[in-house]
Amino acid sequence: MTNSFNSIEFKNNKLILLDQTKLPLKETYIKTDEYERIAIAIERLEVRGAPAIGISAAYAIALSFKNITIVQKNHFEIVYERLWKTRPTAVNLFWALNRMKKVFELNKNSKNIYNILVSEAIQIHNEDVIMCDQIAANGLQIFKKKSTVLTHCNTGKLATGGGGTAFNVINYGFKKGKVKFVHADETRPLLQGSRLTAFELSKSGIPFSINTDSTAAFLMQNNKIDLVITGADRIALNGDSANKIGTYNLAVLCKHHNIPFYIAAPTSTIDQKCKSGKNIQIEFRDKKEINSFKKEKITSEEYEVFSPAFDVTPNNLITGIITEKKLHLPPYNFRIL
Repeated sequence: MTNSFNSIEFKNNKLILLDQTKLPLKETYIKTDEYERIAIAIERLEVRGAPAIGISAAYAIALSFKNITIVQKNHFEIVYERLWKTRPTAVNLFWALNRMKKVFELNKNSKNIYNILVSEAIQIHNEDVIMCDQIAANGLQIFKKKSTVLTHCNTGKLATGGGGTAFNVINYGFKKGKVKFVHADETRPLLQGSRLTAFELSKSGIPFSINTDSTAAFLMQNNKIDLVITGADRIALNGDSANKIGTYNLAVLCKHHNIPFYIAAPTSTIDQKCKSGKNIQIEFRDKKEINSFKKEKITSEEYEVFSPAFDVTPNNLITGIITEKKLHLPPYNFRIL
């Protein structure tokens, strides 16, 4: 079985997204040239993962100019603001939007503005493909022996424009004989691990099992895990990293059991305006994601729900942060990048 699918594709002037809410039971695609539909896809997590969100938003900006003959004065600002509000934590979204904004400002009077913006979005996409491979290559050095790895959430092709971040490190390691088995946290409440990472591990032919998030401690206690690697949605200048809720739990467990804990992410995930994790805004999700699943109620709607989508792992719990540039070791100071 090969990893032969595209999660994001731009073809015939339309964006094609693999609907991740249907996986792994159905492989269905969203095909659109409407920026509003892409914004909704980001909000619904039909497309997710920090790099993938940024790429999709870049295409959305471009496509908003596709069928316009006369550009209204505030058109770009309206589209920009709509996309800006879709997800608050993943910094790649804002990085991509601001990059598209710079290109627009330089070319806003051009009659070829649509093609110029499409070209920039494609460039962002292509750069991510390259960065994913560079991250994976730099990550090979974390494997000191043939290892059993635990990972959380989804960080593969479904989360990026290329082969992934943490997942791509695992995939490269497997191909090089450095990874023998993967434990995939199910990643409550939306099960990105059991639905998406398992899907990708299966496609890649990597031996794996799914475990509940609360099983990680048991695995570590019984010496079943050699290292943990996850992605990140935002990294502060001091190395504090926001990732899917449950990541901080893993870092604390790794510290207690003396197991290396790594983050893998492109440098676009490093927020140059964010000094520490205290400055990271955490997204809170709708209570329906906890009290229901696939629109089926699993507990009373009357119960209150506390549902942060992310948590922040302090830099002192992170063994290393892998980017496309290198494996960064503590103490972290990303101002010098």
